Amino acid sequence: MSEKELTTAEQVASEPSEVPVQAEVPAAVDFNSRDHKRSRGAYLIECAFEYFVALLVSGQFLVAVLQDIGMDDATVGIMASLISLAFVFQLFSIFVVQRISNTKVFSIIFHFASQMFFMALYFVPFLPAVEGSKYRHVLAVVCIMAAYFGNYLVTSIIYKWGNSFVEPHHRGRYCATKEMISLISGMVVTLIIGFAMDSFKAADNLHGGFIFAACGIAIFSVCDLICLLSIKNEKRSKEQVRREIVPLREVMRNTLGNKKFLSVLLLAVILEVGKGVSVGFLGTYRQNATELALLVGEVTVIETIGQLARFAISRPFGKFSDKHSYAKGIELALIIITAAFVVYAFTVPGHRIMVWAMSILYSVLYHGSQAGLGQNMHSILYSYVDSKYFVQASAIKSSVGGLCHFGAALLAGQLLTYIQKNGNMLFGIHIYGQQVLATISILFMVAAIVITHFVVSKQKRMVQ
Repeated sequence: MSEKELTTAEQVASEPSEVPVQAEVPAAVDFNSRDHKRSRGAYLIECAFEYFVALLVSGQFLVAVLQDIGMDDATVGIMASLISLAFVFQLFSIFVVQRISNTKVFSIIFHFASQMFFMALYFVPFLPAVEGSKYRHVLAVVCIMAAYFGNYLVTSIIYKWGNSFVEPHHRGRYCATKEMISLISGMVVTLIIGFAMDSFKAADNLHGGFIFAACGIAIFSVCDLICLLSIKNEKRSKEQVRREIVPLREVMRNTLGNKKFLSVLLLAVILEVGKGVSVGFLGTYRQNATELALLVGEVTVIETIGQLARFAISRPFGKFSDKHSYAKGIELALIIITAAFVVYAFTVPGHRIMVWAMSILYSVLYHGSQAGLGQNMHSILYSYVDSKYFVQASAIKSSVGGLCHFGAALLAGQLLTYIQKNGNMLFGIHIYGQQVLATISILFMVAAIVITHFVVSKQKRMVQ
């Protein structure tokens, strides 16, 4: 950022007008240059391949692997939320981002390694089970944590690097396009892998399905690597690196010492706790024979319908956020996700058609809300934090939110176990544990709406 831009950004706090101050883009930057166009295109496609890998280590696929190695429902739910604890690894980027001289090389090394650990997770079920031993559980945790360490160490770095080729006033629409490409192609991948897993399971060869999924991860990882190699590199000399290093004290002053950032951090914490309480436990609720009893393929179809809804409203959400602000986009998305949890709370075992209808409605609302929460919760930092500290602010927000998400999942797991051990009874009322967890999520989402409307969206913002 140039001295002129930095000065403009610093003036935002003292500007009496509520109209966002727009930091000027340096004249030397040509967003229509061949390098910028190629880099934008490569980053769009890279995000899709990264998304494919993420799909194969989450949701019903992760549940299938973890249940195969003998984990109970509560533990599976906690493991599904382990991704949130892994966000803490982003904190390491605070200490390394200023010392990176070659963004491309640094990002590729850790990103590709993380995907190899994800692939290794699918081979854990092939290890022999030892009675009384849970070493396979430990190995699964090691694979997941190692994968997420490499992934989240460079997540904020790659996000800022990829978006540096996008004109600031079009960032919402660009992110929406990126999301749409990932979603529509991800649906195809999820359907293929989901039905393949069901076919292998029907043939009493679930481990064959795990090999199929592992091969998919390997292919997607190589394609992801090619895309990253196609993005224009950011290099700095060792002298530049030394000259531009900012003391940690200054970093903290411009992040945790920034009241606007703290309001976003509070919002992230409330949102993540609300999601952590129930989302990770939906997989077992759907697939257990004594509960909703849906097959992996059925869940895949339901999730695909939800993703189609997200695809349909991603572009409108992007335009809405570009026009009104990222905060307003988040507020609208929070209203939608609250409705999703209301549906979740009223979904119970019963008539097959009703289970399908409620499950589809929840999926449509939940995934639709992610069109407004996903990218906006990242991009909102551009509104309230100087871009010089974007990576650090993103790391802090994700890490703190992730820790709170995981802590909420741990407590929720204990509550779920208690309710299940009592024959799905709570205070003398027959109720499924997941319904109780969804109700708690509703309360947190309402709190998040209040914070967004009365605090975050009222702050002066900058466009940079």
